[in-house]
Amino acid sequence: MACRVVVVDDSGFFRRRIVEILNADVGIEVVGTAANGQEAIKVVKELKPDVVTMDIEMPVMDGITAVRHIMADTPTPVLMFSTLTTDGAQATLDALDAGALDFMPKRFSEMAGDEDTAKTLLRRRVRAMARSRVRTSIPGVTARPAPASSTRARGGAGAPATGAGGLGSGAPSTTAASISAGTLKSMRAVLIGTSTGGPVALQEVLKHLPKSFPLPIVLIQHMPASFTPAFAERLNKLCQIEVREAVTGDVLKPGLALLAPGGMQMLLEGGSTTRIKIAESAPGTIYKPSVDINFQSAVGALRGQVLAVVLTGMGADGREGARALKGVGAKIWAQDAASSVVYGMPAAVVEAGLADDVLTLTEVGPALVKSFC
Repeated sequence: MACRVVVVDDSGFFRRRIVEILNADVGIEVVGTAANGQEAIKVVKELKPDVVTMDIEMPVMDGITAVRHIMADTPTPVLMFSTLTTDGAQATLDALDAGALDFMPKRFSEMAGDEDTAKTLLRRRVRAMARSRVRTSIPGVTARPAPASSTRARGGAGAPATGAGGLGSGAPSTTAASISAGTLKSMRAVLIGTSTGGPVALQEVLKHLPKSFPLPIVLIQHMPASFTPAFAERLNKLCQIEVREAVTGDVLKPGLALLAPGGMQMLLEGGSTTRIKIAESAPGTIYKPSVDINFQSAVGALRGQVLAVVLTGMGADGREGARALKGVGAKIWAQDAASSVVYGMPAAVVEAGLADDVLTLTEVGPALVKSFC
């Protein structure tokens, strides 16, 4: 059964372009369009699509307001089209807070090196979102189920389908962390990797941590370069701990969370102190920043004295890095299926047998406090 999509944009040219691109995929069917947020609310309520693509700036009603109404009345996965500017970043983060699940650049040249690749990425993202979890606009609140017409598994690309419980066969399940007191004394950092659904998930986790949290925190979120400064600033305002975008030479310190800059790789370098190195990506690298690359750098810098946490996201970034860390004695937590927007990245870790604990999103922050404070 084809994924049913509603396309919302005030530009008739852009609407037609997106409709043409999506309808070229036999697994996708555009069932309706709208020229502003007010029309979108009505069309979504009538057609109950699997996915909505939404512009932010529109007349009559903007996309952010429309998302809030859709999440309240007809919860549906929403993909925002955003401009990669400072203002675009702020507006997109507002849309994610309102309930949108993900975003893509409105200019295809910013999405990929060539147009055909950009089209493929858009179709792939829409198909994955049709399998994703719809959440409310309140971070940490359990998501409402997807529309009845979307009954496919919730996994992202590379994630196997899961049953009602969401956990893979033999996966650990817990409501509290099970790190031993002896292990706690040796921990030197918490590393958190995430992608789709990550901005809201990170807010939910970090808001629980007190200013006196005794370990440094490293954050890797798949996000464009123009977005990470605004996201770090937003987290810093919402949290008791300090959060900022990392730069080369930063030293890991207790109570400080360093966010990987978009479009770059964040590496950890050992020595008398553990420092950050920001580097260009090797040719062909898919994720910028990459959870795998960061986790693997921690093997040399921190050995097994790490707790690595993999949260919601498409694909499997973080699995091989978690495997490398696990090999030197680090502990790994993964978010569960039921609370993940897309159960791809954490599923990859769980299915590989690497997770020491599997927690719901609302359990992660309190578990960190209980384990380390």
